Amino acid sequence: MSYHISIWPLAAILISLIGSIPIMLSGRSPNLRESWTLLIALGKIIIVASLLPAVLAGGGYEFTIARVLPGVALALRVDAMGMFFALVASILWFFTSLYSIGYMRTLNEHAQTRYYASFAVAISATLGVAFSANLLTLYMFYEILSLSTYPLVTHEQNAEAKQSGRKYLTYILGTSIGLALPAMIIVYSVAGTLDFKSGGILTGTGTSPQLLALVLVLFLYGFAKAALMPFHGWLPAAMVAPTPVSSFLHGVAVVKVGVFSILRVIFFIFGPEELLSLHFGWIITSIASVTILVASLVALTQDNLKRRLAYSTIGQLSYMVLGAGMLSAAGMTGGLLHIAMHAFGKITLFFCAGAIYVAAGKKYISQMDGLGRRMPITYLAFFLGSLSIIGMPPLGGFISKWNLVIGAVNSHQMLLLVVLLTSSLLNAAYFLPIVYRGYFAKAADPVFDDGVKEAPMLCLVPLSLTACASVALFFYPDIFLRLAHLALFP
Repeated sequence: MSYHISIWPLAAILISLIGSIPIMLSGRSPNLRESWTLLIALGKIIIVASLLPAVLAGGGYEFTIARVLPGVALALRVDAMGMFFALVASILWFFTSLYSIGYMRTLNEHAQTRYYASFAVAISATLGVAFSANLLTLYMFYEILSLSTYPLVTHEQNAEAKQSGRKYLTYILGTSIGLALPAMIIVYSVAGTLDFKSGGILTGTGTSPQLLALVLVLFLYGFAKAALMPFHGWLPAAMVAPTPVSSFLHGVAVVKVGVFSILRVIFFIFGPEELLSLHFGWIITSIASVTILVASLVALTQDNLKRRLAYSTIGQLSYMVLGAGMLSAAGMTGGLLHIAMHAFGKITLFFCAGAIYVAAGKKYISQMDGLGRRMPITYLAFFLGSLSIIGMPPLGGFISKWNLVIGAVNSHQMLLLVVLLTSSLLNAAYFLPIVYRGYFAKAADPVFDDGVKEAPMLCLVPLSLTACASVALFFYPDIFLRLAHLALFP
């Protein structure tokens, strides 16, 4: 695979980082501030898309920022796996930015300039993780993302938000410094490098299986943004943030960065063949399976809509890890594909939750009976997003879950098939009653039957587009399928 030296990967990262400056400076002019946000978001999509043809042709780009240690540099590389994630993140950041304008303005939220600037820095860090050429670079951008999203989590600045922010940093920074960093040091001492390499850099090093098992577990829990249990508590706590932040946390970045980092370790530090030879797949799939089932059961008990979505996300993230742990072609493909399919479906659901709050002031599912008749477009989008997360055709989530099922069957891991099917039934059990109650239950509040009253257009349009995208991904998944195959089978 040939990589061309180019500054464009760095430009894709820096455009929003540098763009945070004019966003901050235009704080007294909301129209100008939000114009800068949308312009920067479009610019990022254009730059990322311009890198796509070379990657689809089997090549890519690289750029070295600085040499740090022997065999290790701060370096960028645009390969198929990084492009997969960057494409999802950049597209959905634009939708989140558009949605934020409608949400934040309608509710007259405070500190909007800080909010948009923090978003811009966070998406830069997300792209940095996507385009990292080695573990050191990934780790640096991972930590930048943790710090830049703290102001978003604590946006409300009340006691609950500050407590959630402390919990967020304790989990995220504590695990990355206490677990992931030591694992990186061990890998460097054994392999002499931290570069991502197809087939893994630990293959053939002669390292003891016990030490490799320890390193694997350290990475699985060290990248706690993936919310594998028991290091998941930060995620429901972060729901105190405004809904666009929740959308960003669950659909565009943060949690996906955690999963992406774990997948990088599995595929490019250990390598599937090494993990197969060591019989380590069960370690990954056991942790993921427990998280999937427990999170789904907890989701059933949540009346707060955003918390139900949060526990759903915890379970869905582990689908991605589960697929990687199957170490079969279809399973690994399904795990990677689920990053995109879940992103579009879940961001739709969070957009809908925010629209419901903006238009009706409701947070609890028990208070939403009959609301679907007042907000038919929002509830239709919620229904489509739900079907995608459940894995029903014709929604994109079916494509990734189908691959996961085939992966379990092909690798003769029938217990994992039971986990997948059971969890999908649980997904239906905690999502579909929301839609049913919205459309068919007697309105708890008589005003819900007084006619249609949707959220503002800047909320309604993004959620409609992401819902349509979830449908389109069922019929046209080709770009993501090609990138997934190039990433896993170069």
